[in-house]
Order: sequence, then structure tokens, then C-alpha cells
Amino acid sequence: MDEQPSASKSRTQKSKKRSRDGNQNPGGAKHENLQVKIQLFQDQPNKIPPLVAYFPSGYNPQTQQRQDEEESNNQNNSPKVPKVKVFRNMAQRKGNRLQVVVSPGGSNVDFVGSSFTGEAAAAQVCRYSLGVLDKEAGTLKIIPIATNKIFRLEPRVRTAETANEEASNSTKSELTANRMDKLGELTALYGTKRERKKRKDAINLKKEVDSESQKSLDKKIEEVAFDKEALANTSSLIARNIPPHNVSATTPLEAYPLDKIILKGDWDFLGDIYKLWQGGEKVATNAYPHFVCNRIRKLDAIKDETQQWKLSCILSYITHLMKFRDQFSMGHVKSGKKHNIPSIIHHRFLNLFTDPESKILASEKINLFISYVLVLALHVDGFRTDPSDIAQDLRISKVDLRQHFLNLGCKLVRQNSILYATLPVPLNFPSQNIRRKRRQ
Repeated sequence: MDEQPSASKSRTQKSKKRSRDGNQNPGGAKHENLQVKIQLFQDQPNKIPPLVAYFPSGYNPQTQQRQDEEESNNQNNSPKVPKVKVFRNMAQRKGNRLQVVVSPGGSNVDFVGSSFTGEAAAAQVCRYSLGVLDKEAGTLKIIPIATNKIFRLEPRVRTAETANEEASNSTKSELTANRMDKLGELTALYGTKRERKKRKDAINLKKEVDSESQKSLDKKIEEVAFDKEALANTSSLIARNIPPHNVSATTPLEAYPLDKIILKGDWDFLGDIYKLWQGGEKVATNAYPHFVCNRIRKLDAIKDETQQWKLSCILSYITHLMKFRDQFSMGHVKSGKKHNIPSIIHHRFLNLFTDPESKILASEKINLFISYVLVLALHVDGFRTDPSDIAQDLRISKVDLRQHFLNLGCKLVRQNSILYATLPVPLNFPSQNIRRKRRQ
């Protein structure tokens, strides 16, 4: 990859490696301090970044190449060097699909890995980069790897018949996939509600399930002792569209566990408000929700730094939720697009709140979105919150917001002409039948 200063960010950092009492590491070499210049390179559309792959079968191309070189030297033949080929789908919507093929010399076995099937098709929970340290130049170059995927190279026997068959099948499947994608787009844009639902059901039916995993899952399900009372209430809980919760919790913190809402990998990307607060900067009212701006002062009253950081991260998560919704709201799209939501969090929001086909905010998920915001607001206010500013941020009336709080199992308490939402435990949800009668 060519170096382009305009496409990279550089900073100088001192890398410290210490050894206690002058001890040496197992290799006998002492740790050393390096003053290096870190260069962060960004993705460039016209270039393919480095690819990272591994051989689960235990095949090592370097070891094999040394053996081949020794044999060729003994027999005065040229060494057999493994060939590496990279195939890229040139379709506009599938340009990030790559396939790597490693062909050892003198063998009819290929090692094949792709960025869109098998292990690589699983959900991404982290990002990968390649670092190159040049001690002489004093630089550490960090480059993103291709498609943010590590290729698993599986062995395949190469024959003329299978090669032709694979090529034919891949061509047909690509044509069929392209045609189905276009039909899906047309259905999502112009199809009736019934047609969209029919297509969504068809996609769900065609999902491939690993047979071994399915057998293991079936076996585990048979061993589970089901709670009949919980099963009876399943339909009502699904209809509520609420975050993960614990009905038998003895404290409000356990009722809606924070680690089930903000996942472990999310916290590292939620430090923006904490940095502003530490630097003494004021939070811009046009860049953050009213609820967040009104709760920043809570950080001053907290003495524990860990709790300060935790509260600021929750406020940051609420901000990302609000700005995510603005990206789909008329009149607020510009505000939402300007806000930078970390990719790992944005991907999770897409899975939680949008339609998988059209990638728009699903109407049946709006209540779930509101519930997530309200639960986090309760955590911030110690499970006794005044919903006035959060109603303003959600752009719904206080009266409508009360029903959402009740749906979470909250209790509304009036004090000094202010209505507060509290969360008693254990959770007690309102009956669905009562709600229907009130609507009638």
C-alpha cells in the first residue's frame, strides 16, 4: 500500500517496555524504550488493503517452501512456490466481497477463504488492523485489513470437473442473487405491506442453519425445564417492546441490567462527554439532547471517578440513540448525519431498530427505541426521573410518555406539582387486557 500523508493521521508516542529489577525476558533480551511515530492509514476505495489469513488445518507455507527448496537443491530443480490469488466481486453493491486462494506448488489441493461465507459471515464484534514497526525509521504504521475480516483458508481438492462446476454454479448464483436483490429493493420501495411481509418470511425460511449446531441446540432445549408461567406471559412481554429485564429482580439496577443494554465492547467508544467535562468545556445545547445537557452537572456531585465515567458514558449512549433516530426523521436528518456514531454501536442500532430489508426505522420498533431511552434515563436519575426534558427530546407529549413508563413497570408519583417516574421492584407490568379496555 502506498503511503499517502493526506489519508493518514500521525502522532508521536513513546512506547515503554519495562522490566522489574533489571530482569530479562525468557529469550534473554532486555526490554527497550522506543520513541516511535504512529501513522494511522485509512481505507482507500481504489486500493485493496492487506489481507490476513490463517490455516486451521496446520499447513504452514513457509515450512513447506523450505522443504521444497531443500528437495529442489538436491535434485537441481526449481523450487515450487505457493501461488496466491485474490478474487474480488466487481458488482457495485458487492465490491467488498473477496476470496483468497492459496495453491501450493506440485499439489492438487487449494486453500480457499472468503469474506462473505463461513466463519467470516458471523457478526463482527471488533476491528482488526495490521501494525508494522520500523525500528530504524522510528515509525509504527497501522493499516486496516481488507473488509475487516480474517480469512479462514480451508483445503479443497482441485479437479477439472469441480472447477468447472464451481465456476458455473457461482455464476448462476451471482446472477440469481443480483436479480433477487433488485426484486427485493423494488418490493421494499413499492410493494404492498402484504408483499413485504411475504418476502421477509421467505428470507427467514431460506436461512441456512448448521446441522451439527442445530442438533446440539435441540438437545439442549430438551434438557431445559420450562417455566410454564413465563411461557404464558411471553406474548405480552414481546408486545411491550422493552429492553432485556429481570422480572424477579430485588433492586432497580437488577431489573434492567445495564450490561445487557450497553454491551462490554461499547464502553470504550463512549468517552466523548467525559473528555469534555474533564477539560472544563461546556456541552453545546445544539449538539446534545436537552436531557443530557441538564444532567451533566451530576458529574460534579460524584466523587468516585469510576462512577463519573460510567454516568458520562450512559449520557453519551443516550445521545447516540437520539441522533440515530434523527437520521430517519424529517427536518432532523442534517443534525443526525453530522453526529458521529461509533460503527460498532451504529451497527447494533441498525439490528435493533430498523427493518433488515429497507434499512429504515421500523414502525413496530419505535416503542422499543423509546423504552431503551427511558430505561437509560432512569439509570441516570437513580430511578426517579422527571420526564419533562426527555419528552421534549423524543418529541412526544408527556401524557403519551407516561404510558411508555407504565409499560416498563414504572410507577408515577406526584411531588410538589412535579410528576416523577419511579421503578418499584419486583417488576409488575400492566395487564394487556386493561390497556385494551381503556382504548375502547
